[in-house]
Parts: sequence; C-alpha cells; structure tokens
Amino acid sequence: MGKPKGEGGRTKARPSSSSLAASLLPSGSTSVAVGFGGYVGNSRLDSSLATEDSSPFLNIDSEVAQHLKRLARKDPTTKLKALTSLSVLLKGKPGKDIVPIIPQWAFEYKRLLLDYNREVRRATHETMTNLVIAVGRDLAPHLKSLMGPWWFSQFDSNSEVSQAAKRSLQAAFPAQEKRLDALILCTNDVFMYLEENLKLTPQDLSDKAVALDELEEMHQQVMSSSLLALATLLDVLVCEQTGRSGFENISAESKHGAKARLTAVSFSEKLFSAHKYFLDFLKSQSPMIRSATYSVFRSFVKNTPHVFNEGNMKVIATSILGAFQEKDPVCHSSMNGCFGSQQVSYPALVLFLEIVPPKVVVIDKFFQNFFHSLWAGRNQPHSSNSDQLAFFQAFKECFLWGILNTSRYFDGDDSVVQFRLSLIDNIVVNLLWQDFLYFVSSKDQKREISGMSVVPSEDSNPYFHKKTVETLNIKHPMIYTHELGKCIIGILSGMYLLEHNLLSSFCVAFQEDCLQVFKQKENIERPTGNIEQIITFLSLLERHAMKEGEAWPVNYLVGPMLAKSFPLIRSLDSVDGIRLLSVSITVFGAQKIVRELFIENEDGTSDVLSDDKDRELDPGHFMQVLKEKFVPWCLHDYNYSTSVRLDLLLTLLDDECFHEQWHAVISYAANSKHFGSGAGTVDSNSLIVLAMLLEKARDEITNRKVGNHSTRWQGSQPDHWHHELLESISVAIACSLPPFGTSDTRFMCALLGGSAVGNQISFVSRNALIIIFKEILKKLLTFLWVSPFTWVREASSLLTTEINDFTMEVENSVNVIEMAQFAIDILNGSFFSLKTLNDEIGLVSSISAAVFIIDWECSMVMVLEDTLDDELKKKTKARLKLCESVNASRSNINGQFLRSLNMDSQKRLGSILIHSIRIAVFKDDNLKTDEIVSICYTWIIEVLECLDQKNQYLEQNLLDQLLSKGDTWPLWITPNFSMPNLNIENVSVDKYPSGHHKFVSLIDKLISKIGLEKVVAGYFANVFPSVPKETTNNEITSRAWVAAEVLCTWEWPGGSALTSFLPVLSAYAKSDKYVSHENFLDSVFHILLDGALVHGGNGAQGLLNIWHALDDEVEIEEPFLRALVSLLITLFKNDIWQREKAMALFELLADKIFIGEAINMNCLRILPPIVSVLIQSISSGDRSIDVDLDTSEENQILDTIKSWLNRTLVFPPLVSWQTGEDMEEWFQLVVSCYPLSGLRGREPLKLERSISSAERTLLLDLFRKQRHVTGVANQLPVVQGLLSELMVISVGYCWKEFNEDDWGFLFSHLSCWIQSAVVMMEEFTEHVNDTDADSSVSNNLDSILKKFEQIVSISDPSPINHARNALLSFSLCCRLLGRNTVEVSDNLSSLRTEKWDHIKDRIEEGILRLFFCTGISEAIASSYGLEAALIIISSRLEHLSFWELVASSVVNSPPRIRERAVRSIEFWGLRKGPISALYAVLFSPKPIASLQFAAYVILSTEPVSQLAIFREDTAFCLDGDASVHQDPPSHDMSSEENIHLKDEISCMIEKLPYEVLDMDLDAQQRINVFLAWSLVLSHLSSLPSVAPLRERLVQYILDSSNPVILDCIFQHIPLEVCMTQGLKKKDGDLPPEASAAASAAKHAIRIGSLLFSVESLWPVESLKLASLAGALYGLILCVLPAYVRGWFSDLRDRCTSFLVESFTRTWCSPPLIANELSQIKKANIAEENFSLTVSKSANEVVATYTKDETKMDLVIRLPASYPLRPVDVDCMRSLGISEVKQRKWIMSMMLFVQNQNGALAEAIRIWKRNFDKEFEGVEECPICYSVIHTVSHGLPRLACKTCKHKFHSACLYKWFSTSHKSSCPLCQSPF
Repeated sequence: MGKPKGEGGRTKARPSSSSLAASLLPSGSTSVAVGFGGYVGNSRLDSSLATEDSSPFLNIDSEVAQHLKRLARKDPTTKLKALTSLSVLLKGKPGKDIVPIIPQWAFEYKRLLLDYNREVRRATHETMTNLVIAVGRDLAPHLKSLMGPWWFSQFDSNSEVSQAAKRSLQAAFPAQEKRLDALILCTNDVFMYLEENLKLTPQDLSDKAVALDELEEMHQQVMSSSLLALATLLDVLVCEQTGRSGFENISAESKHGAKARLTAVSFSEKLFSAHKYFLDFLKSQSPMIRSATYSVFRSFVKNTPHVFNEGNMKVIATSILGAFQEKDPVCHSSMNGCFGSQQVSYPALVLFLEIVPPKVVVIDKFFQNFFHSLWAGRNQPHSSNSDQLAFFQAFKECFLWGILNTSRYFDGDDSVVQFRLSLIDNIVVNLLWQDFLYFVSSKDQKREISGMSVVPSEDSNPYFHKKTVETLNIKHPMIYTHELGKCIIGILSGMYLLEHNLLSSFCVAFQEDCLQVFKQKENIERPTGNIEQIITFLSLLERHAMKEGEAWPVNYLVGPMLAKSFPLIRSLDSVDGIRLLSVSITVFGAQKIVRELFIENEDGTSDVLSDDKDRELDPGHFMQVLKEKFVPWCLHDYNYSTSVRLDLLLTLLDDECFHEQWHAVISYAANSKHFGSGAGTVDSNSLIVLAMLLEKARDEITNRKVGNHSTRWQGSQPDHWHHELLESISVAIACSLPPFGTSDTRFMCALLGGSAVGNQISFVSRNALIIIFKEILKKLLTFLWVSPFTWVREASSLLTTEINDFTMEVENSVNVIEMAQFAIDILNGSFFSLKTLNDEIGLVSSISAAVFIIDWECSMVMVLEDTLDDELKKKTKARLKLCESVNASRSNINGQFLRSLNMDSQKRLGSILIHSIRIAVFKDDNLKTDEIVSICYTWIIEVLECLDQKNQYLEQNLLDQLLSKGDTWPLWITPNFSMPNLNIENVSVDKYPSGHHKFVSLIDKLISKIGLEKVVAGYFANVFPSVPKETTNNEITSRAWVAAEVLCTWEWPGGSALTSFLPVLSAYAKSDKYVSHENFLDSVFHILLDGALVHGGNGAQGLLNIWHALDDEVEIEEPFLRALVSLLITLFKNDIWQREKAMALFELLADKIFIGEAINMNCLRILPPIVSVLIQSISSGDRSIDVDLDTSEENQILDTIKSWLNRTLVFPPLVSWQTGEDMEEWFQLVVSCYPLSGLRGREPLKLERSISSAERTLLLDLFRKQRHVTGVANQLPVVQGLLSELMVISVGYCWKEFNEDDWGFLFSHLSCWIQSAVVMMEEFTEHVNDTDADSSVSNNLDSILKKFEQIVSISDPSPINHARNALLSFSLCCRLLGRNTVEVSDNLSSLRTEKWDHIKDRIEEGILRLFFCTGISEAIASSYGLEAALIIISSRLEHLSFWELVASSVVNSPPRIRERAVRSIEFWGLRKGPISALYAVLFSPKPIASLQFAAYVILSTEPVSQLAIFREDTAFCLDGDASVHQDPPSHDMSSEENIHLKDEISCMIEKLPYEVLDMDLDAQQRINVFLAWSLVLSHLSSLPSVAPLRERLVQYILDSSNPVILDCIFQHIPLEVCMTQGLKKKDGDLPPEASAAASAAKHAIRIGSLLFSVESLWPVESLKLASLAGALYGLILCVLPAYVRGWFSDLRDRCTSFLVESFTRTWCSPPLIANELSQIKKANIAEENFSLTVSKSANEVVATYTKDETKMDLVIRLPASYPLRPVDVDCMRSLGISEVKQRKWIMSMMLFVQNQNGALAEAIRIWKRNFDKEFEGVEECPICYSVIHTVSHGLPRLACKTCKHKFHSACLYKWFSTSHKSSCPLCQSPF
C-alpha cells in the first residue's frame, strides 16, 4: 500500500472530461440528498445532509506541506493533529492557493482511507470536505483519481466514517443529479479502483510492522466495503438507468449514461470471472465479508443475470443454498436479498413451516431455534417501516401457527400443553415482552439488557449467543416499539381465542414485572423508563384490543395486576404505580378498575381466569369507595407524589355523579381538620394541593376541548367546577393583609386562570372575580400613593374612580411593597382572565394602567439612578424589587391583551397613561430634562404600539389628549379647533417655563418616530372603521397651532426648529400625504403672521439682519417673526411654495401696511425680513439687469417698491435722524427689496433681482442723499447700520452710475467701519494676551476661564455688524475690479484710479489683522486647554457670517499685503505670533471651514510658507540657498540640530502614533495630520530641486518621520474596489471614492500642488477625504519617491503590496514617468563629455560618459510601477574601463537614482559630477566608495589624522552608530 498503484492510469484526464467534470462542480454549496441516484450505501434514502457554506480564504503557506508530510507518520495521534491543522488552514486559504496540493493530497487520501484507526478515516473525510469547498470547480482535473476511493469510503463499516464521507461528497456535488453524473463520468476509474482493492491481501495493506490482528481487521473492512461499493455501483449504473420509472428526468447525458452502463456490465463480467464467482469471499470467516458477498450476489442476480449459466450454475447453486446454514444474524438481511425483498420473504415463512415434514425436525429445538434466529435477524439499521411491519406480522403468524399446530408434533394433551407453555415462556415472555419492557429508543443512551433472558439452542456456540445479545442491543426508532407491542397483543389475542388458560403465563409475568417496578426504591419518587413502556403497552391494548370488544385485557391482565399491586402502591406512594393506575382507569374506565380493586378482590379469593366479570358496579358503592378510599389518599399530604395522585383523582371523576364527586373533593380539601390547621383557616399545604388540583382540572378541560370531545359532559365548562368554598377562600385571601405565602399566590392564580392568551378558564363566578380584582387594584394604588415621585402620586389619583371607598389602610412601607408584590404575582398568573371582565371598563383599564405606571416608575429609577439625590435613592431602593415582576406583567399587556379589549377600555387606558405622561413632563422639575424627555417619549411609543394600531381614530384621540391645553402648554397659541387664538397674556419672551421646553422636545421626538402627518397634521386614512358613526371627516382637523407653537419655541433640549422640525415639515409637504391637507401650511402661516403682527409692536427688536434670512440663519429675537421667516425660507427654498404664492403673499402684506390712512407700525416693523424672502422668491430665475417686468402682478409689485422708495426719499439723510421718526422701518423695508446671495463668503456675491432704470434712479438718489449732511452727523449704531446696508445694495445695483464722489463716500465709510472692527478685535486680543500674562501670578484655571468668558461677551456687536456689511460692499468692489470686459472698464474708470489704492490696501490689511487677531486669541487660549479654546471659538460662531467674509477676503489678498500684515503682527509683540495664529485656526478643535482654508492658503504660499514650516532656531539660514554649480556645504547631516519643524506640525510629522490607524476615517486628528503633511509636501515641492534646504528637509523626513502616514492614506483609497473594477477602466467607470482618489493623484502629480484638493475638502466627506488622500499620495511620489519605496518594501502583506503596486502602476506611474522623462529632456545636463538620450516609448534614458580614451553607455530603465520598484541600470557599452570600475559606476548610478527624492534628472546630474570629481583626482570615500555622497551629495571632507583618508560625514556617522566605536574604519586609530 506504500506505492500508489495504478496512479498513472487514473490521473490522466482528457480536457473534455475535465470540462465536463468542472460543469458538475458547483460554485457554492447547498443542502441536498446524499448518495448516487438516491442511494446511501445499499439502501435507498430521500433524506439530505446539511453542509456548511464555504467561506473566503487567504494565501496558503509552507505549513500545508509540513502537515502533508506528517500524514505519513505511523502514530494515529500525529495524523489526527495534522488533519486538524490542515482543515484549519484550508478554511483560511483561497482556492487558487490550494489547487497545487491536490495531487499530493489524492495520494495521501487513498492511503488514509485504509487506515486502521476509524478516527483517522473520519478526520480524513472532514479535511476532504474543507478542501472541495475551497477549490470548487478546480477539483475537476483531479476528479477521476479521487472518485474511486471516494465512492469506496461511502460504505465504510463505521457509520460515523461513512457519514463523513457522504458529507464530503455532497459538499463537492450538492445536487443528486450532479453526483450521479460524476459517477457516470468516472465509472471506469471507480471499477479499476475496486478491482485493485479486491486483489489486496492483509500483507498488502501496510509496508510497516503492524499487528496481525489489526491487519486482518483492516483487510475485512476493505473487502466488505469494496464488495458493498461494487454491489451498489451496479444498482446505480445498470438497474437505476434501465428499470427505474422516471429516470428520464435525470440530467446525465445519454451518451455518457449508456457508456457507463456498458462499462459496468463489462467490468462485472470480468470481476465475476476473475474472482471465481466470489465464492472465496462467501467462505470468509468474517460475517461482514459474507454479508457483503450476499449483497453482491443479489446485485448480480438483479442487474447481470446472464453471468449465471449452465457452466457455473451448479457450483453457485450449491453455495447459495448452503446459506441456510448461516447462523450469524448480520448476514440474514443480505441473504434474504438473494431470494427477494423482506416484504416478499417474510410472509413465505409460515408457508415454509406448513410444508416442513414433522418427522424431519426435532420439535423441542426446532421452534426455539427458529424463532430465536428469526428474531436475531430482524435488526437492520436501514430497515424500512414496511420491512418491520412485514417482519412482525410474519413473526405473529408463525408463532400462532406453531401454537395452533402443536398437535402435529405431539400425541398427548399434556405434551401439547407443556410445549405450548414452554414456547410462550421462552418466546413471548422472555424474548418479546422483555425486549419491549426494556426498550430504549435510538435517541436514548446505551440500553441496559439486565434481566433479559436469551435461550439459545444447545448446539449453538458462544459466538452465536454473543451476536444475539449484540443484536438485541441495537437501537431502534420509536415505531419499532409500537409494532412490537402490537405483535405481542396480536399473539395474546390469538392465544385467548384458542384457549383462555394460555394467557396465564404471560399474566403472571406481567404482574411480577409490574410489582418489581413498584418495589424499586429509587423509582418511588420519579417515573422510570420501564413504567413508560408498561403505560405504552396499556395504550396499545386500548387501541388494538379494547376497541375490538375484547375483555381479556382488564379481566385477566390489568385488573388482577392492579388488585395485587394496589396495597403496595398505596403503602409506598409509588409514582410509577399511581401513574399506572391512572392510565388504567383512563383506558378501561373508573368503575371497571374500582370493581377490580375493591369488589372482585375484597375477599382475596377471586380467580384470575374467572369469566364472571361483567357485573355493573353500583353508583352508590362507587361513590363510597371514592370518598372513603381515594379522596383522603389523593389529598392527604403535599409531597413528591401529589401531582400523580391528583391526576388519579381527576380520572375517577365521571359524568354520572360529577357534581357530587367534586363537592366531596373540595369539601375535604377545604376542611382544615384534615390538615391539622386551625379552624376557619386553610393551611399552605392544603392551598398548594388545591392549586395543583385546579391547574390539572384546567388542563383537563383544555385538552378535552382540543380533542373535540363533547362539551356536554359534566366538567366540560368552567362553571361546572364552581364551588362556594373556593370563592369564599379566594375572596378572603384577596382581602387579607401581609404576610402572604407562595401558596396563597399559586392558589389564586390557579383559581383565576388567565396565565396565557388562550387560558381564560376561571373557577369562580363573575361577581367573585370582580371583588378579587378590585382588591388587587387597591393594593396597587396603595403602592402608587406612597411613591417618592410627584407625578406617580398624581397619576394614581386618576385610578381611584373605580374604588369609591379607597383609603390608605397600611402605613408600613414594607407592608405596602409586600402587598403590591402579592397583587403583581397574582396578575402575572391570571392577567388574561381580565378579558372575561371586558365590559368592566373602569376596572380593567385601571389595573392595566397601574401596571404601566409602576413599570414606568421602575424604569425611571434605573435610568436616572446616577442623578437622584441620596434621599430619593433610599426611598426607591426597596421599591425596585418589584421591577422584575412588573416587567412580566407588562409583557402580558404588550401582547394581544390590550388590543383584544373593547374600544372604551382602550380609550380609558390610553387616556390615563397619556395624562400620566403629561404629569411626568410638567410636574417633576427636579429631574434632568433630556433624560425625562427620553423616558416619556419611550412611554408614549409604548402606549401607541400596545393599543390597536389599526385604529387611527383612537391614536388621534390619544394625541389630542396629549397635546391638550395645560397650565404651561401651549405658551404662545391657545388651541381652538375653529381658529387658534394668540396667548398674549403673561408671555415671557426671555424665559420659557421648563415644562414647556421639555414638552416641545417630547413632541419633536414623537414626530421623528411616528411622523409629522400624525402628530401635527392629524392625518390618517380616509376610511375609519373604528370611528363612531356620529364622527365625520370634517371633524378630523389638523393641528396647525402645534406647528406654530413648536416654531415659536425655536430651540429645545436636543433639537431646534431649524435642525429638527422644519426639515421634517418640508419632507411632509413634499409627500403624497400632504395632498389631503393642502391648507395646513396656510393655517400655520396665518397663525404666525397674526402673532407677529400682535407682538411686533411690543418693543423694538433692533436692527434686523435682513439678508441672513436667505442663508438659513434667522437672527431675529421675536418668536413669531422668527418662526414666520424661517417657515417662508424653508417653503420657498424647497420649492414647496412657488413664485405665484410669493406674489400673492407680497400683495397680502403690502395691503396690511396701511389701515386707512394710518400706518400699521407693527406690520411695518415685521415686513423687511419677510419681504426679503418673498422678493428673492419672486425674482429667482431672472437676474438680468434693466429688464422691465411685464405682467400686471409684477408691475404692481414694482409700483409698490417704487412707492416705498419715494416714501423713504421724503426723509432727511440718515445721519440727521431723530428718535421717534419711523425712518428706520422704511429704510429697512427698502433694503429688503434688494436681496443678495453668497453672503457667507463661500461663493461670489450675486444680485438676486433685476431692476428697472427708474427704480435704479430712485435707489441712487437715496444713496446720494446721504452725502449731503449739514450739522453734526448722527453716529448711533442704528444709523450706521442702515447706512452700511444702503451702501451694499447701492454698490450692487447702482455701481454703473457711481462717480468719483460716490466712490469716495463709499470707501471712507468702509475703511472706517472695518478699522472700528479691527480696533475692537485688537483690544479683544490684548485682553486675552494680558490674561495669559497674569497667569504667572495665578494658576487658577477657573478664574482664567471666567476672564475669557468676560472678554468674549461683546456688549455692543454693532461694529461687527457694520464691518460685515462693509465687507460685503468691499467684496462687490473687488469683484467688479476683477472683471475685464469693455463695459465694466468704461464704467469703472473712476474706481481704477490710484487714488483709492492706499484705502483698499488699508482695508485689506485690516481684514488680515482681524484674521490674525482671532487666531492669536485661540492660540493663547489653547495653552490652557480645550475648554479655554472653545470659549474663544464661541465668539466666532456668534458672528459666523462675518468671519466667513473675512476668510474669503484673506484668501484673495495679495502677497505684499500679507507680508505687511505678518510684520505688523510680529511687531505687535504678543505672546503668540502670526504663524501660531494660523496654525491655531487650521487645527482648531471646532473648525470653521472657510477660516481653515484661509489659514492653509497663507501657510502654504509666499511669503509665509517658509516661516510656517521651520522653527526659528533652525541651524542654518533659510534665506540662503546654494548655487546649482556650487558644492554643498559641509554641514553634518547626521546631527539632529540641523533642522526643526514648527512644533504645531512636528508632532504630526515626526511622532505620528500608530493609533491614528484605529481612528474614524473622518476624525479631526486624522484630518489635521493630512493638512500638516500637505503643508510640508507643498513647501518641499516649491523648493528648487538643487536647493540645499530641500535636501535637508528631505533628509529630515527620511530620518524622523513615521511612514504610517502612507498607511493612513490607503485607508481612504478602496484598493480592492479599484482592482475589482479593472485597472484598464477610465476614472469615471470606477466607484466614486476610487475615482476621486485616482483623479486627484494624477492631478497632483501633473501640477505639483495640493491646493485644489484642500480647497474642496470642506465640509468633510468620505469622497473628499479620498480625493485628498489620493492627492497626498501623488505628491509624495513626486517629491519623496525613495521614502515611499522604503515603505513599500517593508510591507509584509503580499495582498496589500499587490494592491498598492497595481494602483500606483495604473494611475500614478504613467504621469510620473512622463514628468521625469520630460524634465530629463529639458534639463541642461549634456556637456562635451556627457550626453543623454530619452526614449519615452521604452521609458528609458541612455547616459553616455566620455573621458579621454574611456567611454561608457549606461541605460536607465524606469519600471512600470515607478517609483515603487527600483530603477534598472545596465551598461550597454564600455571602452577602456575595467570590469571592477564598471560595476562600481553602475552601482553608484543605481544608488544615486534610488536615493534621490526629487527629479531623476538631478540624480543623473549628481552622478555625472561624481565622475568628474573622480577624474579630477578627488579621493572617494572608503566607506561608500563614492566621491559624492548618494544622499547628502557632499564631498569627503572629514580626514583621519593618522591615515589621512577622507570620509563623508554622513558615512562616518553611520559607521560610528553601527560599530559602537569612534575609531577610523581603515586604521582603527581614534578619530
């Protein structure tokens, strides 16, 4: 077996066969039938085995080969470990890495299948399963070499091994048809393998020293399995394809099937002849081989009968007929197959007995041996049900034939009787009955056969006896025991019909066995398996004997047994005995059994076989026995047998006298005298017994209903079981006070019922049930009344209406909790009985609500535990014990219970719970707002989900109650379904009540869960099946007032109108549900408008930021106006309301300005922000200038605006304004008519209107009127604010008409306003700086934080507001100056003069100073921690639009202004300078995108970029760069003092922690790292390639930086997706993130900048981060190629390395190579002795160096994945150069190119200089053998004092570091 015999022939697979085999293999695994053609072994099965799905795998490694070698070891433990390890590895590897090992595995697989150890064989198949799952279709080329052993292993003698083999085959071929096709495909190979196996001898099975007994057993296993495989193979290939009906549906190709059939027939003929008709196997000593041989004969007879001919028939017939001598039961089944199936053979046995001559048999032994042998051969693991039925029928018929025909063999009657009794004892009693009694199913543990008697024949050998016992020990399915019992009963019935006395032997044995079971002490307290079999036998008697009208089972078998056993059962209180007695009564009837126990056998003289058994038992006598005997015994005590005794008692109850019997039982149980308790009380034991009795009675009623028994029998209805004593006991217990016992609770639950949905059987009357549940409610109310929470106590008052006389009866808190626990325990066991009281609306709803409230209190305590004070914690600790019980009650309520209640009960329950929630929100102010809101929200959702969800009317009714008016809700609107009124009394704008805030937050959460259409709009379906008839759709109104109330509230804990409510409102308005409520938004608008008109006159709100309404931020304080403007912005912005609606609203509002001739001042004050929104909506889509409006509506609007302008022109100039005039309101109204967009600096400013020339003239007149000022100008903030707004719109809409005076007036004011803001911010910054200076005196952080808070609190924000408008005007001017059209140039001639340059420069410098001020303040505050920095940042967030405009101007500022601003800030002399300010803004913990980008632009561009990167103490001058042709300075590059980065970025460049890889991809710290690297790379890219500073910075990065940045970059680039989509695709075909990264990388390489990617970074998104990561990677490849190459070479994950290289090769390398070659071509390197030739098509450069008589041509080839892979350098031609020097020069070129972090052209230039120096006689460095250092490009300058050799400083430093000594490398003298 050591050599792979026949391997060559079996592994040659033709391509066509391989492709066919591959088509049979699935791509995935499914669960299908096992076997070929439906076969498992040699039996037909339709079952299927489940397999596990395959999973993805990784690369395979050398471990696999190691484990394969270990499989050749002899030790089975080593093999098992190796197989286990292989399985694990195969599960973790991809299929392509496993395919190469299949040939070696095939060899090991064949050998392992012949292993002696069955665990090794099983593990082999499990490994095979993992392998085929992994390789899938790649198994096809190797299928023929594997199929033979695979098929053979299906028939392993060990079932576990064969099942494992089947699972592995199924994993490869899940479909049954596929398995058959595979077998057909490999037919020839399978037969060849089986043929080789059949030739094996024991010695052939091992090439090592193995024990002979093991070899013999191995040989038997191989032979039997091979023979069975051969037999089944013939059945599958021949019989199944020719004779099976429906085979034409099999998907195997006909040509392959026909060929396989011919092959099978041919091989079968060959094997039949070669193995001499298999007769040698039939003579084997092994029963397994003989049995398998019989199977082969059966298969040959069925499939190839032509092999049996006259020449061999005589020899074969002799052997087959000799099989009758076969005595081993293992072979019997196979032997039957030779003559036909079992269903044919078994019925012929009785005919066989009939024809056997009496004289040829020894009768005493014949029948004994016949039945024992027949019995021993019955047990087949794969026997079908039909085979078993045939066997037992044949056994019964044969036995009865033998009993009936005994007289054929005996002459005398005594001999006949004696033989019959002997046969009955040995076969029926000792064999059949004992096997039935000690039966254990296949699901149980190994059965015990103690007590089983086997009587073999005298001439049977010990082996036969052993095998018989083994056969009896076989496990069978449960159907076996039923058929066996049916067989025994059939035999007993037959004997009874023949002669009654024949039953005596069995009856005696039955009695003795039962008594033996009852006497076993260990079985007294628990049921045993034996009694289960006896009970099963009684059940079979009922079905197969009693229904036939036979009386012998009770008269001769069971009755006498019980009569004899009853005293023992009663004395021992045996559980088995009582159960048997109960079953007997159930089967045979109570009166019959009682008669047998107490009537027939009272005198002890009853004959067991007496026929006088038909007398009816007198009912009075039966009742007397029941009362005197059974009731006291069954109820006497509570112990282990109580349950079965109560079962017995219930079986004795019959229809005839049920009420009398039940009365007797309850009277005895309730009589305290019988249990030793005091008079008038019922002890706990008695209650438990009563509870168990009631539980069993309920089960009995339920079972009879399920069994479709008649409902007319006594006890079928619950009221049949009612009893006054039960009701009195239950009411007394319910009304009692603590202490309570578990027996009380159990009794009450058993009495009331209702523990489950379908269990509503109650044993008390309705009145008693009401009393009991009212008492339960009282106990719950007592618990609620003493709650420490105010809301719980107030909510409990809602429940007391059902109990008029409720008072606090118990003051002890412990007793209160015990009472509540008792009530909850009863409810848990009887909750569904409340459904029977459905019409008791108040009681049912109050109890349910009480459970809800108690559970809510417990949940509140657990959620708020950490926030409660000590006193409250102490009070709630004891009450928490109820939680677990209450949760169980809540689970009952949450189910079908509540939805099954009638509508009135649901409405009242919902009303109580909703009002309880309102109380919790409004009353308990000492609880945290966010937590109480979250809890109450959960409660509301629970209530809505528990009640009928289909009844939307009920849901809306509950929401109406929730939103109903209260003391503090609503605050702004008074709800009225006809028309909401404004709540104008006692409304405080500044301070809202806390309950109101919490309630709005609750509404917000509720809307997010169930939708605005339900909560606010009041929407539900058109059909309302549960709505009362008097309710119509007209009464179902929306709650527009709720929307108005929420909008007026504006902000609440956890949300706001802008972020929460308005987006939801917008989505609702766009949905289909809004169609039925089109007037809803109009209602909201009018409510808010009315409120704004009413409250608009209650004090001026100051200057309104009119334009900001259009940019989503409404800076209005008045609630109604703020809500109204926000609503309009949302509706028009989302196209919910269109232009026509805006025009209609404009006319509506314009009409409200005048009331008659009088001006409505309130309307005038609120109009500006509203008109601004409306005008923009009306003008959207038409922004062209000087286009007159056409329609009448538009003309009317234009006329209105003109009238407003004319009205404003009447007023004097703003600076002469006097208090009391309405000039401010009219100016704001005019300004609002000229909207702008792009006010936040994110995009260019745009005019949102097109105005006519007439309107422009009026506006310009208004502007110029402000120039004519006489007297003292008014400098009030309101005046300056109006003037600044007027200037914005004048510049925007009238700039063409501006003259020089107009521009002068404009710039003078802009400069003034911006300088005012600069002065204020500089004072702000100085205060922050002074606080920092004072910190040396006081280190109290809290005091410093308070100072910061005082500093940021700007009392007068008007300078900021004025400066913001000034920035808008200045931005418009800058935009105009940036245009180059002729029209613009002609109109701006007055603006382009140099006259205004100094003013514009001053304004721009002021803007930069503003920017630096806020950055310095944050930088100073950051030194005190995050909290201090956030205080400074908050000041920016309050004026966000201002700072965004500042940032926009900073980005567009010219370099000279930036330089002046930086110097002025440095001259200022604060603690932090301009660079620190910029970094503080860039890395702000709460960043503002526009400010971050502005900071990045200044830091990355001149003149700041160089100052931004290097620290001030850098060891060399940053301003002086070495000349290109100048030798580099001799600085020691090894010194760490040479270069230092700014502290703000050094921590992210030098010390980047690996923890950054675990951060979220959008984490702020990760983004800061990317920005820091962007700055460094941008600066490095801007430096000249030959600048020393660049070289130093590159060296610094190589030495100090952490390459983890590259790992971070590739976390954002989906490499797998890139490769999956295909490397040849265009960018647009890739997924978004991959496409963004690839495009950004290419673009960054082309332009050498990252500014484009940083500019588009904000707001941060995954797509934008991927773009930035790609750009970073591209620029790093450009400026630091050696750095990336080093990182790439260190990658250990080959998969990652492959993906990175593929991405680089596809997207980055092509533009990089093109850049490098282009730079080389453009570089001026060629000289007289040096030339370069560039080949772009080949990506190579040829460098030719000529000196004197020497010449050398070097070819530099750039790899496809440049620069990840090193450049290839080769010498094409050399002249006059030694080979040693040639290799050195090639090596030097490779080193220069490899270490170059920059342009390749520069590396070639340096290499040439190295040659020049060498030829000039400069000595090379003895360490690197180069004149010019490959990295620092310096010359050898450090000379040894002893040997005088010169070294590079960097080489020498590295030598000292690695050798750990400071001696000369050459002479070893101290250096």
